[in-house]
Amino acid sequence: MAKPELEFTDYRKFEAKPFSKVEGLSERVIAADPETKVATRILQFEPGTDTSPNGVQIHDFWEELYIIEGSIIDLNLNEEFSAGMVACRPPGMKHGPWKSPNGCKIFEVRYYAK
Repeated sequence: MAKPELEFTDYRKFEAKPFSKVEGLSERVIAADPETKVATRILQFEPGTDTSPNGVQIHDFWEELYIIEGSIIDLNLNEEFSAGMVACRPPGMKHGPWKSPNGCKIFEVRYYAK
């Protein structure tokens, strides 16, 4: 099964759901393939969110990200990333944990490449 077809729609129509043990961190899944776990989502950090309990993240998939609004601070790099910035993370790339003093919204696409 592939991701469903979807024409332009307001992202807020997709429910914001917590997905980790970190309070203030949620996702709005726009499209996902339940078999492959490939997904497109909006990742939301409420003001004050700190993902330190999740530790450093490492995935087996590609991640491409665009910060829509706000900013996040990578606590290992001690660097802040803000609206308009992009990232492309290959499988195995270490990243995070993050802190967002003022909140942040990120558009994210996850996929596997052969």
